[in-house]
Amino acid sequence: MSSLNFIGGEKGGVGKSVVARVLAQYFIDRDLPFVGFDTDRSHTSFTRFYADYASPVLVDSYEGLDQVVSVFEEVTAAQAQPRVIVDLAAQTAAPLARWVDDSDLIDVLSDMGIAVNFWHVADAGQDSVDLLDKLLDTYGAGPNYLIVKNLGRGSDFSQLDDSAALAKARDLGARLVTLAQLHEGSMRKMDRQNASFWAAINSRPDLDALGLLERQRVRSWLKKAYETFDTLPL
Repeated sequence: MSSLNFIGGEKGGVGKSVVARVLAQYFIDRDLPFVGFDTDRSHTSFTRFYADYASPVLVDSYEGLDQVVSVFEEVTAAQAQPRVIVDLAAQTAAPLARWVDDSDLIDVLSDMGIAVNFWHVADAGQDSVDLLDKLLDTYGAGPNYLIVKNLGRGSDFSQLDDSAALAKARDLGARLVTLAQLHEGSMRKMDRQNASFWAAINSRPDLDALGLLERQRVRSWLKKAYETFDTLPL
């Protein structure tokens, strides 16, 4: 099965781009073809780390968003159906929802055998709970909901765990994903180098490269994420 993955969460600073980068590296390491799109005009974090795979796209224009789906139409019979990752900027829910609704996107892709996955990246705050509820109200049954507890943005997710929004999500078949926290110093080094996870693990030692144990911690962190991703409709 191929998949269209919207990496969202609506608010800024919850780690959407980190999740997009992990998913990109997962597809690379699993030899699964994919195409990435970056909707953040100011930071373009996804494009910065995975420039060979991702390109910018405007989420507030139908022409821009149509590019995302055209990937599936351009595949020839001899090619493997690609996966698509869309790293959503903050406050893009409204234009995205209009495009999805006007285009009957979920039904069209379902007929093509393509899974539509809405990744809701959450921190430990109430805002993420409320935004999850809005996401579910917007799309209802049909797409897959993958709810990411990003432990790099908080450790006490009791507000989410005890919420009516999560109960509603479970009723719709949502999957819970826990993304462990990666050491902050290692993340800073990769950010300064604009390094993909592969490049960070395999780069030659220099003054700002990851050290031996830092590289091992990144490998272990990715391995745990991959074990969960293996169970998802990707």
